[in-house]
Amino acid sequence: MALEQLSDVVQRCQARPDDSYTTEDHDVFTIAGRTCIEEGNSVQVLSIILDEKNQEIVRSMGWNLLPPLIQVLLKKDNKNLPQCLAIFNHLLETCRPKELLIGLLEQLEQDDPDTIAESVHLLLNPLQKVLLCLGSRKASSLGMTLSSVLDQVAKLPLPHTKDQEEDDVFSLCRCCTELIAFIRPFVQEVRLDLLNSEELSESRNKVAGGQDKEDELRTELLKFCMKTLSHPLLEVQLKDPDTLAVSPLRNFATEILNTLSAIGESLSSLVYQPLLKRKQLPGFLEEEVRYPKESLASLAHLVFVHHLAADTFPSVYNPVFCLRCNMEHTCLLLSRTEETRIQKGLELYEKSLVRVVDGSLPADLLEIKTFLTVSQNLVKVMTICQRHDLRIKGLKVFQLSIDKFDTEAKYNFFQYMLKTSGHSGVEGYIIKNIKNQIDLALQPDNSNTWFEGVHLLPLLRKVLSLPDGPETDLLQYLDRVMESLNLLRYLVIRDKVTENQTGIWTELYKIEDTFMKPLRVGLNMSRAHYERELHNTMESKKDKAKEESMLSVSVGDEKLPNMTSQSQIQALHSALHTFDMIESVLVRIEELTDARENL
Repeated sequence: MALEQLSDVVQRCQARPDDSYTTEDHDVFTIAGRTCIEEGNSVQVLSIILDEKNQEIVRSMGWNLLPPLIQVLLKKDNKNLPQCLAIFNHLLETCRPKELLIGLLEQLEQDDPDTIAESVHLLLNPLQKVLLCLGSRKASSLGMTLSSVLDQVAKLPLPHTKDQEEDDVFSLCRCCTELIAFIRPFVQEVRLDLLNSEELSESRNKVAGGQDKEDELRTELLKFCMKTLSHPLLEVQLKDPDTLAVSPLRNFATEILNTLSAIGESLSSLVYQPLLKRKQLPGFLEEEVRYPKESLASLAHLVFVHHLAADTFPSVYNPVFCLRCNMEHTCLLLSRTEETRIQKGLELYEKSLVRVVDGSLPADLLEIKTFLTVSQNLVKVMTICQRHDLRIKGLKVFQLSIDKFDTEAKYNFFQYMLKTSGHSGVEGYIIKNIKNQIDLALQPDNSNTWFEGVHLLPLLRKVLSLPDGPETDLLQYLDRVMESLNLLRYLVIRDKVTENQTGIWTELYKIEDTFMKPLRVGLNMSRAHYERELHNTMESKKDKAKEESMLSVSVGDEKLPNMTSQSQIQALHSALHTFDMIESVLVRIEELTDARENL
């Protein structure tokens, strides 16, 4: 039935003038033709399609047969595969490019990852062929095609291990490789146009408006490169050559950077964009849309961490300038919650810092907002990131950044972090760094004005204090309190009363009033409270018939998690042991100060 309908509509259309077919002709041809292919009558359809008398009909309506043809080609096991492939190829040669483009892009849309990879593999070459037939009118169509393909590729799972990339288990690597081959002729066209434009410009014979088509095509390729830098390249962890000698994703990243250079983009200007004022370029995109910040951060990571296209970068930029540029990219990456971005932010910051000489970054850099924001982001990574390795890496990079500041910058940075971090562990870590800087300043011939005497005292007052006075939660602030005590003990041992280089001995009476005495009161209050809780818990345990009974115990205003009475007792004993530890250091300091003052 369908074959008869197809034959009838073709005979009817043969008698009509070219391109005067009715809506009914289109509908019957489409439905009957598709049904014939689905029912396995591809031989007869191929005969009709190849008939010389039907070529105008095929040119006008043949693209409607694409859906069933592509389904057969994707399945590959159909007995009519050769005939369907012949029909498909003839349609590509005969039909109008714009209609073919629409039909092919419609068939590109898939949901299953396996089908996505196969459809991209099948349709990229035909799409390229169709686009090349559009001549100078292809820019917007190329942009639409690239956007559709990347949307499909984004649905594919990412390879995370060496074996997954090597075996290309998700076919992402093949898709990326084929994408590079797909854009190559368009990139070459833009490259040649740019060369010709330069020659025309030099000879002053450039025709007004002659750049428009070139700019459109260049803009679409730029959008494609920026989008791939964000996904998949920002999402995947590239393998070093030592780990994976031939890495398809690394090759893909390299080709994207090469493409940017080929279409007239300076990689160094893109990376250093935060500090280099770019000239206004013609095109259809605003600056932040043309160059998305996340894509530029990904580009910086590829260059500085993986050293891709590093040979194209000028060597005149010093490490501090590179660091300042990369702070914008680092700040963006570390501000995100996705672990891949956090990891890349840490890697980029570390690579930017290692080239800087220790103790060379001046204090005025801290007036640049990103230097402080990155430190705040690092605190979040160190304290709340789910991955242990990223927390450890964050701490390592945090210390590396401290090492690069000069003494004045360190002093200002420590003050800022004590004021803003809001985390006892971070405050304790800063106080430990302060102690190290004081120790360095007290070494022979190593004196500095920032960690001795007049400048040091305001910092010590900040450190040697309790956030909430005697009512400070000593368990919550344990790291800060212990490091403060360790610093004070170090000062009274290291700095002699007669020398008083740090000023600790003239400040001691204030420290006793604002830190040591309130701490003593807080210790006594905390110990009494926990001893009472311990007594109550042990009494409660005796009254229970079963030791496994669940208890809910309040400490301060907070309830401790439900646990067995035995576990509760162990937790309370641990708290009391912590108070003993704090007191032992406090007592030692009191003994030292009494002994020194009586000398």
